[in-house]
Amino acid sequence: MSNRLLRRFERLLIGVVLCLALNSCVGAVVGVAVDTTVEVAKVPFKLVGAAADLAIPDDDDD
Repeated sequence: MSNRLLRRFERLLIGVVLCLALNSCVGAVVGVAVDTTVEVAKVPFKLVGAAADLAIPDDDDD
C-alpha cells in the first residue's frame, strides 16, 4: 500500500514539475500567436490607407 501511494505521489510531482517547466513555453507560443494575429489584422487597414493615398491627390504645391 505504501509503495502504491509513493508511485502516485511521484506521478503527481512529475506532473507539477512539467506544468511549471512548460508554463513559460506556452506563454511564449501564445505571445507569438497574439502578435501575429494583431499584425494580420493591421494589413487591411494599411492597404485601405495606401489606396486612399493613391486615390486622393495631395494639395501640396511645392
